[in-house]
Amino acid sequence: MKKISILLFFSFALQAELKAEDGYRLWLRYDKISDPQKLSEYKRLIHGCIIEGNSSTIQVTKNELSIALKGLLGYDIPSSSLSTDGLIIAGTISSSPLIASLKLEDALKKVGDEGFIIRSMIVAGKKAIVIAANKDIGILYGTFNFLRVIQTQQDIKQLAIESSPKIKLRVLNHWDNLDRTVERGYAGFSLWDWHKLPDYIDPRYSDYARANASIGINGTVLTNVNANALILTPDYLKKVTALADLFRPYGIRVYLTARFSAPIEMGGLKTADPLDPLVKQWWKERAKEIYELIPDFGGFVVKANSEGQPGPQNYGRSHADGANMLAEAVQPFGGVVIWRAFVYDNNVPDDRAKQAFTEFKPLDGTFNSNVLVQVKNGAIDFQPREPFHPLFGAMPKTPLMIEFQITQEYLGFSTHLVYLSTLFKETLESDTYSKGAGSTVAKVIDGTLDRHQLSGMAGVANIGTDRNWCGHPFGQANWYSFGRLAWDHELSADQIADEWIRMTFSNNTTAIQPIKSIMLASRDIAVSYMTPLGLHHIMAWDHHYGPGPWIKDKPRRDWTSVYYHKADSLGVGFDRTSSGSNALAQYAPEIQNRYGSTETCPEKYLLWFHHVSWKFKMKSGKSLWDELCYHYSNGVDSMRWMRNTWNTVSSSVDEDRFKQVGTLLAIQENEAIWWRNACLLYFQTFSHMPIPTGLTLPDKTLDYYKKIEHPFAPGIGPKW
Repeated sequence: MKKISILLFFSFALQAELKAEDGYRLWLRYDKISDPQKLSEYKRLIHGCIIEGNSSTIQVTKNELSIALKGLLGYDIPSSSLSTDGLIIAGTISSSPLIASLKLEDALKKVGDEGFIIRSMIVAGKKAIVIAANKDIGILYGTFNFLRVIQTQQDIKQLAIESSPKIKLRVLNHWDNLDRTVERGYAGFSLWDWHKLPDYIDPRYSDYARANASIGINGTVLTNVNANALILTPDYLKKVTALADLFRPYGIRVYLTARFSAPIEMGGLKTADPLDPLVKQWWKERAKEIYELIPDFGGFVVKANSEGQPGPQNYGRSHADGANMLAEAVQPFGGVVIWRAFVYDNNVPDDRAKQAFTEFKPLDGTFNSNVLVQVKNGAIDFQPREPFHPLFGAMPKTPLMIEFQITQEYLGFSTHLVYLSTLFKETLESDTYSKGAGSTVAKVIDGTLDRHQLSGMAGVANIGTDRNWCGHPFGQANWYSFGRLAWDHELSADQIADEWIRMTFSNNTTAIQPIKSIMLASRDIAVSYMTPLGLHHIMAWDHHYGPGPWIKDKPRRDWTSVYYHKADSLGVGFDRTSSGSNALAQYAPEIQNRYGSTETCPEKYLLWFHHVSWKFKMKSGKSLWDELCYHYSNGVDSMRWMRNTWNTVSSSVDEDRFKQVGTLLAIQENEAIWWRNACLLYFQTFSHMPIPTGLTLPDKTLDYYKKIEHPFAPGIGPKW
């Protein structure tokens, strides 16, 4: 396996040479440093490497460091001895006598199994940069951190870095089907070629692992939450094992989605009742079978009793009954069960935003210790903007794992440039007030607020077979941001953008500042031309591409737009106060008091919590209708600013990606106009108010926009 990993690693370097700027290398572009002063400094300080240890993880670390430094500095960095200054010395106390001699035990106690320290030190009278950790995986993470310092051209003369992950499980969720379609995937087909596995190992698999390890991601869910029981059959488990073996040196565990009805579909049982002894035994046998093949298998991810998926409620049992049954099966092997809280029922008359809280809050404290409940960042469904999910802070006895969507299901797919770090940070920094001020979502999910040892962050992946992995070149930034925030949620969106730009495009300040300004503004711009002032879920039917505020009369009312915006002649918005659905009561009193009044509710959430008169006076002095018009129009104007700003970096960015991004921004501007015109024409049928003077008027009719269809929109996947 080690030889295969090394071979696959070198394939990355070869492919990078063949097509250097097609986006394949992501943020791991090890091109020679162009700044002569920086290059000279690094060459003066780096003369050789001593990395002690023989594990497969140490081997891939050596390979990464060797190829990276050769690319960045322009020459081979030899394995060396203590006879020279300028050494990079890496290892653990247990595997490296040299590291053991440096008396770093106290510092290493602070960073845990995955953390690391990087220090400039004098070792045996020689100047050295020391990368030390408790486990080999920490050495790999520390090496990637050190390379990031070089790639972003920081000072390395006096390094003093200590870093460890704030969250234990940092996991990508691939909504990939066994036929290689990807539900909500906008970058080609699934990476996993099940037909050729386990015998053929695609080189992309090792490059995928490298990219994830470089940002600290330590888990991957290979299959769609709308699960297929076939993945648990012996033939497929052999294929999964091949991937697990490849990913292991990079610290990545594989997880599988478990279809709750699998005991019936593949086991021949008459029931999948979680309290049935035969069902329990069936799952225990499956778990034993998996762990015999994959000793470090992460566990199961489960979507149950949601959107047609089977679950314990089919048998009159609770979500805790179902989760605990699976948890008992994997517990002897150190596995976990990640049970998704995304549940709602079209036949339940209550506000969809309330249903997950209503079902899961009473179950707090009833889940086994190796169960995490995975909660979406907001209560509806990955909207461009929504308030944090009320379950955060409401289940102190249960570890909650936050679920973000990296793939842009509701944000223009891979056509639109939307930097999601600002969305992630907005949620993580939200105060739940569950234990007073400062009880942020971040503190809930990292376990510090309620003293949980188990913690997690999941991201629905935007990765596919497109050459550049994510479809849009800037989609890579959202994968990168997710990993960096899962490792350290205190990083700022600005800092992460700065890193990514320097590593992906250029260290030239003439490129960094304009690109960063685009990235940091992009999410608010998208909200302005899509769902301003708290509007939500007004996208087109089924595929969610483009505007569709008129969607109604579908089989499920909670999949229609009119269910959410409730526009009428009196106003627009969903009343979630005590006079409406009272969903606001699921939050802490401090939030209820602030959001419960139209006068104090943040305007970005106004129509999320209130049904507001078209003539309501906003903080700007404008009426709600006029404010809505200006938001949509400003969104379009801001897209023009994004395009113009991008054009200023033409001399600092490679031609291929410059043209690709420019073309996509032009598409995005046209679609922002589409959104503005369609939404304003539709809502105007209720407000009966004119679009303010000075704003561009729609040049088509509402009927024109209603007739637009996208039958080939990607990412829907099979119907369930």
